Amino acid sequence: MKTQLCAMAVLAAALAAPAYAKQLNVFACEPEWGALATEIGGDKVSVYTATTGAQDPHQVQARPSLIAKARSADVAVCTGAELEIAWLPMIAQQSGNARIGAGGAGLFETTTAVRLLELPARLDRAEGDVHAGGNPHIQTDPRMMIPVSKAMAARFAALDPANAATYTARQADFEKRWTTALAGWTAKGAPLKGIPIVVQHHSWAYLEAWLGLVEITPLEPKPGVPPSSGYLAQVLQKLQSMPAKMVIRAAYEDDRPSAFIAEKAKIPAVTLPFTVGGTVGAKDLFSLYDDTLNRLLAGLK
Repeated sequence: MKTQLCAMAVLAAALAAPAYAKQLNVFACEPEWGALATEIGGDKVSVYTATTGAQDPHQVQARPSLIAKARSADVAVCTGAELEIAWLPMIAQQSGNARIGAGGAGLFETTTAVRLLELPARLDRAEGDVHAGGNPHIQTDPRMMIPVSKAMAARFAALDPANAATYTARQADFEKRWTTALAGWTAKGAPLKGIPIVVQHHSWAYLEAWLGLVEITPLEPKPGVPPSSGYLAQVLQKLQSMPAKMVIRAAYEDDRPSAFIAEKAKIPAVTLPFTVGGTVGAKDLFSLYDDTLNRLLAGLK
């Protein structure tokens, strides 16, 4: 009888406890996805962001601290489309966590939720850092966040069914707030339509598509290849016949090429955050786009 009572007490305690007691461990490859995971997961997730706004997401060292965090991850939220190909597979392998390896249920690549721009007609590494699946820098267009948030909520729910209702509700709330903010950003960015720009690295295709900016030329002769003084001279020559209003770069990039062009071409050099934490003003996902627009409009003036 005593044994039965103990068993019943244990069962009652189990039923009273949450069905999923621990938080879903999220390994976010980039700050924008860490911020979005927090929006969708709230207190049901524990988010670790592997990189900062001061880092080039193409080139990250597989540090022991990253491997340790990857080992306990339930889900890795990453850009995909080969953006992290130089480091994420190594981290996943060395962590021994098959969940977040290629094909694993715990690997969520945000680019699979949207249609990518600039799929290459042919693959030739001699052409520089060309992404086979298309341009991966979708976070520069805030419109991408809604389909990504829906797909993320669905993946979190599949991995953590007990909290599926929470993820669904939080996504719906995020989408409502985001839609309102997006309308404001789009209206605010209207003066940028048709404005010709120079870019340091060809990573702004989605920003350009959203705002109607016109890219005249990148400062790299090939993607990922630093410009020589001779190539920058060619850029200046091109700008004589096709003037630009500003030259933009991501906060993590070397500022010397854009500063050189800005000085010689007499146009503003504009530093954009590129991701959450890239600049002081880009404190979270919403202020990322506030700060981006403020900097672009300031450059236009």
